[in-house]
Parts: sequence; C-alpha cells; structure tokens
Amino acid sequence: MGGSAASPTAARTVPVMDATVVVGVSAGPAENATTVAIRIGPANGTAMRRDMAPMIPPMEIGIYTFAETPVDPATGRQTGAGERLHDLLEEIELADRLGLDVFGVGEHHRADYAVSAPAVVLAAAAARTTRIRLTSAVSVLSSDDPVRVFQDFATIDLLSGGRAEIMAGRGSFTESFPLFGQDLADYEELFAQKLDLLLRIRASERVSWPGTRHRAPIDDLPVYPRPLQNPLPVWIAVGGTPKSVVRAGSLGLPLALAIIGGEPARFRPMVELYREAAGRAGHDPALLPVGINSHGFIADTADEAAELAFPPYAETMTRIGRERGWPPTSRRQFDHERRLEGALFVGSPQDVVDKILYQHRIFGHTRFLLQLTVGPMPHAAVMRAIELLATEVVPRVRQELG
Repeated sequence: MGGSAASPTAARTVPVMDATVVVGVSAGPAENATTVAIRIGPANGTAMRRDMAPMIPPMEIGIYTFAETPVDPATGRQTGAGERLHDLLEEIELADRLGLDVFGVGEHHRADYAVSAPAVVLAAAAARTTRIRLTSAVSVLSSDDPVRVFQDFATIDLLSGGRAEIMAGRGSFTESFPLFGQDLADYEELFAQKLDLLLRIRASERVSWPGTRHRAPIDDLPVYPRPLQNPLPVWIAVGGTPKSVVRAGSLGLPLALAIIGGEPARFRPMVELYREAAGRAGHDPALLPVGINSHGFIADTADEAAELAFPPYAETMTRIGRERGWPPTSRRQFDHERRLEGALFVGSPQDVVDKILYQHRIFGHTRFLLQLTVGPMPHAAVMRAIELLATEVVPRVRQELG
C-alpha cells in the first residue's frame, strides 16, 4: 500500500508470457518498476467488445473504498462493521445522485475492514442507485471460485440494469488464501488459471474447462444467470509488475493501475508496455480503457484536507507497514506525496483537478478512481469530499479534456 521510494537497482531481464522485458526495479510503496527496454513477442487473447464505447466520457471519475474500521487515532473510537456499511451505502447513493461515474468496493478478510463480500454490498447499492457503475476493487480471484464470481456479478448487473463490473486482482493481503484452503506458493498459478475460467464463462453460456490440480473440470455445463451487458466488463487490477500488465494487454482487458506512493511518472513505462502488448496481440490499444486508482482526500481548502487526512492515513499506513517491514509514515513524507508530482490526491478541488490533468498527460488514461477513506475518516467529511469531487472536480476536468 505505501512506503517511501528507494533508488533503482541494476536493470534485469524478465521473461513475461511471450515477451521479454528489461526493467530496473525500484523498491517502493507498490510494485514499481521502470522499463528500460521492451521487446514484445506474439500473444494470444480475446478482445473485449466495446459495444458501449461511444457512451464513455473523456474521463470517468469515481471512488473506491475498502470500508475501513480501525480505531480512529483522533477519537480512540472504532467504527463497527454495521455502522460502516450503512455509511458506505449512503456514500454510494450520494455519488450516484451527484453524477459520479463509478464506485468500487474492495475485498478483505481482516478485522480492520468491513467488506469481505463486495458483491453483497454492491447488490445492496444496485437497489439504491440508478446510474453509477458498480465494481469490485478488487475481487481476489486467486482465492475465489470463478463460477461464483461471475454469477454474483451477473446478478448485480441484472439488478442494476447493466452497471456491474469485475475488477479482478491477486490482492495485496494474503488472509484469504489459508481461509479458503489455497497455498500462497500457488499465488500466480491460481490467478492465471482462474482468470482463464472466468473469461470462458463470460464468453459462453455453456462452459467446458479441462480442470487443474486446484479445481475440478467442467464438462459442457451452463452458468446462470447471464448478465445484461455482453460482455460483462472485467478489468485487471495491477500494482505495476510487468507480467501483470502484459497479461492484461494480451487478453485485451482494461487495466486498472494502482499508484499509491512514489512518483507516478515512473509508471508510464508500464502503461506503454500494456498498450504495446495489446497491439501485438491484435487488439486496438485506443479502445482499451486504462484506469488509475489512487489515495487522497478533498476538502474546501488544501490545509483542511491535509489536517483531516493525515492522522488516519499515517495510522493506517504505519500499522500495515509494520506487517511488511516499512518505516512509519511521517508528515514530511505525506506532504511530499501531496506535491503535483507525488501520488497523493490530498488538497482542494483545484489541487485534485491539476493532479488529474498532470497524470492524464503522462498516461492518457480514461478512468480515475480515488480512495477517500485510507483510514477512518468522519462520515460527514467523506460526504463533503464526494460532493466536491462531483460538483467541482469533475466539471473542471471534463472542460479541460473536452
């Protein structure tokens, strides 16, 4: 999730599916890597049909959350899971009413997060909203069953009138693996195999699949219900590893890139690698959406945003950092990340507009999702941040991007 950037190590060559990528890796807050040279070979995949492409605005803007429930460092109070879930539904309703494009809900299996089943929360949101797209952020596909994931999100799609999406990822936490009987040693293999099955289910009502040592085969069986959207959107969420972005591009799937620390410009080679892989596999990169997912908070002034966001952000990142060997998060580091060139979107509406446009010049992305609650933020302040995002940030970004 977080941490400070370090100096790059020497470049190394990494085999990636049908590609060879030479990278210089920087230890940092995410799986950051700077590509020095790229050579892409042929790859196979199925392009995602873009039936609804003309309806997509120049930049989709929305929110994602993990529904945090840790102890608030300012008050010493821990929000219960039930209270947090009720607040979350109010936040999704407000985002929908004010015209934001997307709301994402993450999956975690820990005491400090309220949502372990994002599909259940999104189904509740589907019944209370009319236009906002509803996505997992992410579905931890490696430890779940692709048949059930597809069925859950097809159901949300039907309930919402065609607004569901799956953001599939391997997850940045590991609790789900032993919980569901998976071995962390199979982390990569599980994701690749289960993504293959998910895409087969999406492509055909009746499914045949040879099976693996992790799952029994499927012999010409139907999977119901079928979603309203054809195909049901499946995004690949990545933290910046070359193999992950090549996989997404080769399969013709939209890319959701998490940038939560360091300098975002270092991720540009990853997006270039994704588009190159897509083109070599026969997909049109211009039709493949790219999303950026980032941490931040918005208030009426930059100082107010920083004062509200820093205590819960520092507590959360430091607590998780202790599990991963990161140093504590300092105010100096936090303020450094708030710069235009940094990863945090913490500031006034105009600060956030400027940073979205700055990153758009780097990536040319078509979606931006902001995680407002990195730690326990006051519900009223979150509601105000959603209002500012929808009524001040979105119009200015759309005006600039045409």
